[in-house]
Amino acid sequence: MIHSARRTWFERCACCPPASLSRRAFVAGGAASLAAGAFAASGLEAAAQARPHRIDVHHHISPPTWIDAVRKANLANAPMSNWSPQKSLDDMDKAGVATVIASPTTPQVKFLDRDTAARITRESNDYARTLGVDHPGRFRMFGMVPLPHIDATLTEIEYALDTLKADGISMLTSYGDKWLGHPDFAPVMDELNRRKAVVYTHPTTASCCVDLVRDVQESVVEFGTDTSRAIASLVFSGTSRRCPDIRFIFSHGGGTLPFLSERFVRLPQINKNVAPRVPNGVEYELKRFYYDTAQAAHPMALASLTKLVPSSQILFGTDYPYRTAIDHVKGLTAYGFSASDLAAIDRENALRLMPRLKGHA
Repeated sequence: MIHSARRTWFERCACCPPASLSRRAFVAGGAASLAAGAFAASGLEAAAQARPHRIDVHHHISPPTWIDAVRKANLANAPMSNWSPQKSLDDMDKAGVATVIASPTTPQVKFLDRDTAARITRESNDYARTLGVDHPGRFRMFGMVPLPHIDATLTEIEYALDTLKADGISMLTSYGDKWLGHPDFAPVMDELNRRKAVVYTHPTTASCCVDLVRDVQESVVEFGTDTSRAIASLVFSGTSRRCPDIRFIFSHGGGTLPFLSERFVRLPQINKNVAPRVPNGVEYELKRFYYDTAQAAHPMALASLTKLVPSSQILFGTDYPYRTAIDHVKGLTAYGFSASDLAAIDRENALRLMPRLKGHA
């Protein structure tokens, strides 16, 4: 049952003037150029704020009991610890974001025992739903699940989707040394397929790969890599073929996958055991997934991603509070997408993927 009270839920060098140009004219021209640049920048921000319409599918929140547990385990960082609903709203308003679909970031609850993980997950999902009640149209949710605990996860899927009316399920790319196509997770994937669920995935650091390079945070290398491992696990285990009705969203433009896609496509030629699990071909599977723009709204990532998939498979995401929404608006605008492609990425693709958002975002 959904409660409505907060209490319950939780060339030339361009800088050198030509000889015929006086210093005064040069300075005046430079000032004019600077002013024009400032106007363009302020104009972009004004346009971003004028009509909130964007839907951010990669936006993190810190439910109270969850962040307490993360702190106690010495796994917290400053952005997650300092988060608040008002900070989210302020960031959204600066960038024309109408709605976020929120979820806690890694480690979610993978570090907790079964019963504690189940309890913290339930309390966190209730809190996320309360945010939506308190701020109609601004906060939506992906329901977190207490993987790797299968029975508790199946229970929470039912509660999140049926009772809380979550827009999908949130899970990490791996748990210990198991990625999402692992046979242990088959009951979960089968249930999500039965429900035709949206599944948003967030990278984490696998047990194999903690503190590998001194002074380099795991998010710099391992997150993109773990997303690629998860995709490989789902595709080459046959899970994505077996569960065609799950709509997967992969974070950060698919991590390193777009760059590695040729290696993925060639694997069935090298390993004949894999070929029967991808009867439609690897590229078919990769092109039907969705990929968000969080920390990937720059030319290097977008050039590769947009060669792999059409704009219809790209969703606006920001990774707030680790990055800002306006960062991503600027990056996507500067990349040179057509107006129609940008509109699709900002909003329309999310509405098509999650029709329930219509009228609420």
